Amino acid sequence: MQETRFPKSFLWGTATSSYQVEGCIENNDWHEWETSKERVDFLKSGGKNPESYINDKACNSYNLYEKDFDLAKKLGSSAYRFSIEWARIEPQKGKFNEKEIEHYKKVIKALRRRKLEPFLTCYHFTLPAWLSREGGWLNPKALDYFERYVRKLSESFHDVTFWITINEPMVLAYKSYLQGQWPPQESSIPKALKVVKNLVEAHKRAYKIIHEHSAREAGISHSMIDFQGLLWIYDYIYNFYFLDRINDYQDFIGLNYYARKRIPKTKKIERSDMGWAIWPKGIYHSLKRLARYGKPIYITENGIADYTDRKRGRYIIEHLKNVHKALKEKVD
Repeated sequence: MQETRFPKSFLWGTATSSYQVEGCIENNDWHEWETSKERVDFLKSGGKNPESYINDKACNSYNLYEKDFDLAKKLGSSAYRFSIEWARIEPQKGKFNEKEIEHYKKVIKALRRRKLEPFLTCYHFTLPAWLSREGGWLNPKALDYFERYVRKLSESFHDVTFWITINEPMVLAYKSYLQGQWPPQESSIPKALKVVKNLVEAHKRAYKIIHEHSAREAGISHSMIDFQGLLWIYDYIYNFYFLDRINDYQDFIGLNYYARKRIPKTKKIERSDMGWAIWPKGIYHSLKRLARYGKPIYITENGIADYTDRKRGRYIIEHLKNVHKALKEKVD
């Protein structure tokens, strides 16, 4: 068997979002949505237990992060992507919680002690409840609020090099403002387009603030789907529309890749527990296509929902083979 070697400088890591792992965040829009009477009644009507769909303590990473990082180090990691919870930092409009700032400083120091490179995400889907009540990303003032929040982070975490301003802006616009599946559960093309426009501007402002301090790199984490068949318009809007508008305001591209979509559908293809088509070649295709921007690419998310763990090993290996193929073809 031919051995596959990655460059010594290649970063190996794991990625989390604050709301999914920290637990006990009660003053943001997702918690209010999860615990709302409307959603609880909806789950009950489908025979589901509402408590199973409420974040609560999650895996308590807020308190167990040191042990988490020890495990990451044992896995051979050299980087760790995480997000700051806006609702912790600014629980009330214009009032910052210095205790929570100190908490995240300790998190960053714990990473540094283990020689894990921090990749800090400013915004990963969840909004403070006060901002949600003011209209969230539909409110033009959200740009000013985000600018103020990012400035606070930028001034507080001086020793972080890699900054991700926004996680998956197109996914947020689609899920929350077009499909209506996530809070605030809007279903409006004009509203979705307005949100995308505001997120583009929010990123640009954040980028400028982050670069007020030297030796920093900033970008977004961008979800890509390997669209195949009769889906060219979806391919452009989902995969390239946002990147085309921020290209002069990114030092790198963060790629989140999980699956492909095809029309006509392929009947026999292995899928994850999410129902997503397992397609390792798609990560190679995505990397090659992103190379057009001439920016370094970091894979900021990839993985599989696999309750039994029977598919995970093969999934990781096959995706890494395709990453290595792109590396051999000079994709940075």
